[in-house]
Amino acid sequence: MQRRSNAYHISVLAVLMAIVIIQNIVPFFGYIPLPGLSITTIHVTVIIAAVVLGPRDGAIIGGAWGLIAWIRAFVAPTSPLAPIVFTNPLISVIPRILVGLIAGWIFIWFQKRHQKVLGLTLAGVAGALVNTILVLGLIGLLYRHQAAGFYQVNLSKLMPYLLTIVASNGIPEAILAGILTPLIGTPLLRFKK
Repeated sequence: MQRRSNAYHISVLAVLMAIVIIQNIVPFFGYIPLPGLSITTIHVTVIIAAVVLGPRDGAIIGGAWGLIAWIRAFVAPTSPLAPIVFTNPLISVIPRILVGLIAGWIFIWFQKRHQKVLGLTLAGVAGALVNTILVLGLIGLLYRHQAAGFYQVNLSKLMPYLLTIVASNGIPEAILAGILTPLIGTPLLRFKK
């Protein structure tokens, strides 16, 4: 039985890693570009890894996403701001690792209380918000002058502008993750047993 469990674990990890790679390479699959920003869907894959395989593997998948974003910032930037901010691993890698860790921990906490569906939903919402808030917050903290120039806003209005992006971009991403995580995670968790 342990052998079957290990094979399942490795196969799901490999499939989710492949999906993250594809989401980063295929246009409009992992990032949906809009003027001045980009709606991300990759976080859902990281969250699924975290709830199905655990926080450690969620962090691994998130780390892969972050490393790909970091490399892309050097070789094929997705925006004029990307080579400035995403070449810093504090912005491109660390938040993505934390998406997997936090989503996985939230799910474990609720699962222990026999609230699996609620745990899946909240893990999805929290994972998405961790990514959005940390990335935009770190951009505002570490690169406020460059970001203000890129977004063409006065420096004093940068944080309200970034909070607007959190609301207009991060909330739909969180809702999407809150819906998709239980829909995808529930059947995968059944196969895990």
